[in-house]
Amino acid sequence: MQKQLLTELIHDLEQEMLQLGYRHMKFYRRRWKMLIQFAHEQGERFYSERLGMDFIAKHFHILETDLNRALSNSERSELRIIQMIEDFQLHRFIFRRYYKHNEILKNPYFVAIKNQFNSYCKDKGYSKATIEYRVNESARFMDYLDSQSVSFKEINLTLIHGYIKTLSGYTCGTVSQNICSMRIFLRFLLEIGEIQIDFSEKMPIAHGRRQTLIPSVWTADEMKKLLAAIDRGSPKGKRDYAIILLACCLGMRCIDIKRLKISELHWEEKKIVFIQSKTKIPISFPLTQEIGWAVIDYLKYGRPKTDSPYLFVRHLAPFCPFSEGSHLASIIKGYMRLAHIPKLGKKRGMHSLRHTLASVLFENDTSLSTISDILGHIDTNSTVVYLKIDTKKLKECALTFGDTVNHE
Repeated sequence: MQKQLLTELIHDLEQEMLQLGYRHMKFYRRRWKMLIQFAHEQGERFYSERLGMDFIAKHFHILETDLNRALSNSERSELRIIQMIEDFQLHRFIFRRYYKHNEILKNPYFVAIKNQFNSYCKDKGYSKATIEYRVNESARFMDYLDSQSVSFKEINLTLIHGYIKTLSGYTCGTVSQNICSMRIFLRFLLEIGEIQIDFSEKMPIAHGRRQTLIPSVWTADEMKKLLAAIDRGSPKGKRDYAIILLACCLGMRCIDIKRLKISELHWEEKKIVFIQSKTKIPISFPLTQEIGWAVIDYLKYGRPKTDSPYLFVRHLAPFCPFSEGSHLASIIKGYMRLAHIPKLGKKRGMHSLRHTLASVLFENDTSLSTISDILGHIDTNSTVVYLKIDTKKLKECALTFGDTVNHE
């Protein structure tokens, strides 16, 4: 394909964005104008990756070395400008990091395949969240095929690798999950006869190191401040207090807290018994006095009148359960602001409360297998990641300079 002039490339890119439903174009047009002016000053008529990075470095002070660190939202927005131009120049297609509308497929044939794949995933027994993720990833792959005017019969490894390249910029874990979804989708296409070659066996492997990051934990002082910031006199405060106790004292997953039913509270036995959403395995937690009274307080004086079987509901009419996509992170963030607890670049969602419980258990010399049972892990390998939390124990393992010399 003959290389386009920068001005022509940006014109075509704009038309494609308008067709895809991008409405707020002022930001993009301002940046494109700046880029064209920068290219003119550099004596460049065509776009290149080097030109884009030089432009970002001069105007927004983002260097190539900065790509290895966590970027702010504004920095990611500026980088997104040149990424879109690079993608469009190479593939004549915009690989949207955030899709502007839920239904990204317009081709009726691909829509029918998507619906068929949805049923296939249900038959496999995947969880609702997993099905949604797998189906969405298949839709994005089909969206790519549609943009390239390619049918399933024309799929080859070069095309598949081309799509995977569009995932550059995502974390290794996200790329790995995308590739896993593609394998499942390709096996499905093989089963229904849409493709004749098993490309799933030829997919690349993204070597993600799951245990690279140290889980985020709360200090005892931070937890005290967080709980103290909750207004337990209000209905919402009563609910939120009970939710946070279940997470930090029992280590319950967010999805299990959202789906916890009133009938699963066994008051006489002082237990909470339910089937875990992630593992599909039954688990039992002690209904401690502190948690029990918090739940009773919520049920008697805070919970709206509703026929919902779920313990926790939204406090805005029609008082329905929390949505599948809600991670309850807004609850934590709201009380962090009230308690003046800084984020310090850490992830402070509901899951971090599970991490904190694991940390406390490790500090109290609880065995790995016991912690694994408490957290509801099938395999203790899933629990090993929490070992990195206990820095005191890690320091005991450190070799001194003398130890190293003596072993030579």
